[in-house]
Amino acid sequence: MKIYFDSRWCGTHGIGRFATEVRKTEIGFIDLPLQGNPASKFDVFKLTFVLARLNGFFFSPGYNAPLFFLNRTIITVHDLNHIDLNYNSSILKRLYYKLILKRACLKSAKILTVSDFSKSRIVKWSGVPEEKVFVVGNGVSQEFNIEGDKYQPGFPYVFVVGNRKFHKNEARVLEAFHLSTLPPEVKLVFSGKISDELHNIINEYGLSDKVVFLGTLSNMELASCYRGAEVLLFPSLYEGFGLPVIEAMACGIPVITSNTTSLKEIASDAACLVNPESIIEIKSALEKIFKDDNYKNDLVERGRIQSQKFTWNKTRNKVKILLGDIS
Repeated sequence: MKIYFDSRWCGTHGIGRFATEVRKTEIGFIDLPLQGNPASKFDVFKLTFVLARLNGFFFSPGYNAPLFFLNRTIITVHDLNHIDLNYNSSILKRLYYKLILKRACLKSAKILTVSDFSKSRIVKWSGVPEEKVFVVGNGVSQEFNIEGDKYQPGFPYVFVVGNRKFHKNEARVLEAFHLSTLPPEVKLVFSGKISDELHNIINEYGLSDKVVFLGTLSNMELASCYRGAEVLLFPSLYEGFGLPVIEAMACGIPVITSNTTSLKEIASDAACLVNPESIIEIKSALEKIFKDDNYKNDLVERGRIQSQKFTWNKTRNKVKILLGDIS
């Protein structure tokens, strides 16, 4: 049986990383003959039209689904942040999840996801039986390791990986950094571009000379930034997995992350876990990393071991077995 793969999702971050790695599964995927953004509001109609002319299964590494042919469709739901976080959604997105994605969950051949946390949310939200949802996880891409170049800007820095969305909790990151008693030469380095909101907060706290934004980073550049950092600070309010956690661990630095959603599951006891809504806890965690070398080194070692549990080969093998069952 042919399995058509929606390679339009392939990219460098999040779902794109998952799609790129899963596409390498040795199962004879055929690229879906469709162009455009798979997340666009009209794609459901384009996808349905194309599948009407194809004989075989359809596999999406993302959350797009057709209106029909769901009995030969496998979808991947990484998280339900557009359902769980009102501020990260819109009327159109909520309608899509309610009218299209929930129906797809109920009628599709299989549902893949990346963490036990996401599985529990999918089951509760959609009403599908647990045995229909399969956790295949994520992995550490080959670029992320202790070897290679380190970003060396001439000062020690706390690294923040984010995209300026509210659930990344970056306003609290800035406040915690501002209130902390870290050495004066330490700076805060963000991936991505500055937003108006963060610009205003930085000015309010007088941190314009203490915060750096690096813009869009390739995987190699991101790995370099991990290696050069004193710590990854990732107190996100919501994640379906949290790739930066295991990537930073694989690059040999300690991690501060949240004790909520999937992050405590993925980090286990190998990170400093904090309540992401507590500025005091984030501040105290930063100070402990800089003041307690034994604690910091212990986290690095635990993180190295934890990151080795997540490989793309494991994910691909799980996908191969699951798809082999239908083909």
